[in-house]
Amino acid sequence: MAAETGPGAAVPLELRRERGMVCVEYPGVVHNVSKMLPTLGGEEGVSRIYADPTKRLELYFRPKDPYCHPVCANRFSTSSLLLRIKRKTRRRAAVPGAEACPKVMFEMEILGIISTTYKFQGMSDFQYLAVHTDADGRHTSMYDKVLMLKPEKEDFFNQELPLYIPPPIFSRLDSPVDYFYRPDIQHREGYNNPTISGENLIGLSRARRPHNAIFVNFEEDEVPMQPLEAAVQTWKKVCTNPIDRKVEEELRKLFDLRPIWSRSAVKANISVHPDKLKVLLPFMAYYMITGPWRSLWIRYGYDPRKNPDAKIYQVLDFRIRCGMKYGYTPNDMPVKTKRSAYNYSLPITVKKTSSQLAMQDLKQGLGPSGMASARKSTSNKYKLKDSVYIFREGALPPYRQMFYQFCDLNVEELQKIIHRNDGAENVCTERDGWCLPKTSDDLRNAMSGMIRQALRSKRPALFSSPTKADAGKEQLTYEYVEDEEDDEEEEEFKPSDGSENEMETEILDYV
Repeated sequence: MAAETGPGAAVPLELRRERGMVCVEYPGVVHNVSKMLPTLGGEEGVSRIYADPTKRLELYFRPKDPYCHPVCANRFSTSSLLLRIKRKTRRRAAVPGAEACPKVMFEMEILGIISTTYKFQGMSDFQYLAVHTDADGRHTSMYDKVLMLKPEKEDFFNQELPLYIPPPIFSRLDSPVDYFYRPDIQHREGYNNPTISGENLIGLSRARRPHNAIFVNFEEDEVPMQPLEAAVQTWKKVCTNPIDRKVEEELRKLFDLRPIWSRSAVKANISVHPDKLKVLLPFMAYYMITGPWRSLWIRYGYDPRKNPDAKIYQVLDFRIRCGMKYGYTPNDMPVKTKRSAYNYSLPITVKKTSSQLAMQDLKQGLGPSGMASARKSTSNKYKLKDSVYIFREGALPPYRQMFYQFCDLNVEELQKIIHRNDGAENVCTERDGWCLPKTSDDLRNAMSGMIRQALRSKRPALFSSPTKADAGKEQLTYEYVEDEEDDEEEEEFKPSDGSENEMETEILDYV
């Protein structure tokens, strides 16, 4: 739209709402757009980042250098307009004796609405070039020796090179922050610093967590008869309302029902906050870290090594068998992992602020008015599905690694394998417990066949190939299929948010 206006005049413009645009505030002077766009990953890279709100836009000043560390842009929601203005000047014919006065015209057009803007507000990460410095100070580029740009022969991999292993990132944060140093502690006169040994050199800056759980190895002669006094006092401080006392009574009944439980099984039978369960379990049981009852909580005073009846409480470490030799890849499997490397927080990702429920402090009680509603809302709030510890024929496990107790294998064929030596349990070994040798291997093979059949019914396309249909020659690689009903009833608290090794994750809660 062209207009001849003076200072302060208003010009009507047409707003094109159908054209949404994205703005990138580029931290540099752009002379060539064709060279600028590859620094942002090209149109495909920008579109991919824009499609994921949790990602930050990366700018590589040296896009052809794989060791270039990017500078990242934050994403903002905006309501800006992209306005194009053209200034046209017409020179009028010169009149003798008069000063020339050019005629100025402005053409203005709204190209679209900018709903998203990427702003580079942080600093670039430290850069480490692939350069080797000789003893005489000469610098030699290593890119042609380190980067394999085409198929190379064996000599390329056997050549002598200086060690060059730069980290993927140097700085976890790209914005400067103030570090508030703590002042030196002023001790009283006569205070002596504790002696430092090699065992506690690492981690002196943090006070250790209260070590209230009792860990027992399979080789130890005796088992504890009662909890530590610190565990008793800690639970008394936390148990401040009737709900906590009810949870304590429910857990006591569980250990009366059977003396050995896994934490996942407890969480599937009792609705209790995970932080309170960490305090309550050491109050009720000790933790076995080796042997056939490893990673399980055992009632105080009960020694499964002296009771053949404890055979049914032994643990089975059931893991995925995945690889090309089995005919499957991890991407083909419908079972999800407990933890993925993609969930780590890096500078190029933005942590989504998930809606967290307001949790009361562990020591805070409930008033009479809110007691009924709270009891109703928290009755099953933290309770997990029983599939986290029970195996059933025709169902797939929820995770790629599961810890089952023998008594929770609800299949008659599996129970026959477990009870093959009933009445003839002579010795308890660390590997097989009270069962026959290789009982765990037989159970895994039988369970693999059952899960294979369940997987065939849920994903027949995986078995369409004749080589994959041969069940006798191939062991199972399996994962979990989430039905539509499972998606609607997603558990808020997963069996484990840490390492895939359940025992390692649980021990870290107490050390």
